[in-house]
Amino acid sequence: MKTSLTVFFEDPFWVGVFERIEDGKLSVCKVTFGAEPTDGELYDFILREYTHLRFSPAVEADVHHAADNPKRRQRSARKLLSNTGVGTKAQQALQRQREEMKIERKEKSRELREAEKQRQFELRQQKKKEKHRGH
Repeated sequence: MKTSLTVFFEDPFWVGVFERIEDGKLSVCKVTFGAEPTDGELYDFILREYTHLRFSPAVEADVHHAADNPKRRQRSARKLLSNTGVGTKAQQALQRQREEMKIERKEKSRELREAEKQRQFELRQQKKKEKHRGH
């Protein structure tokens, strides 16, 4: 399993995107930090909150194996550091997560609306029975 964290400024907040590659599948989680987090705050956040993060559904991802050449590793690390942004696969995974959250929210609000409707109906029935009680 490979995990990476990219922190960038998305006006007006600092945002972190966790990318997790496991068995050739990429899943992503977006976290809004607010003010610019320090390295210590990021480390503390990872230690405390990583297990509670809600990752998106997995998306197929190409897994590249790093070569053993130290100069090549250094070059790729420099390239990763200069790359400030989130990959398109990560964006797709985040979009899928947003869509799933939207569906869950719609289902929950529909259930609440129906429950309220049922409660109102029962109240009306109760009032009808109370009106006809003595006759």
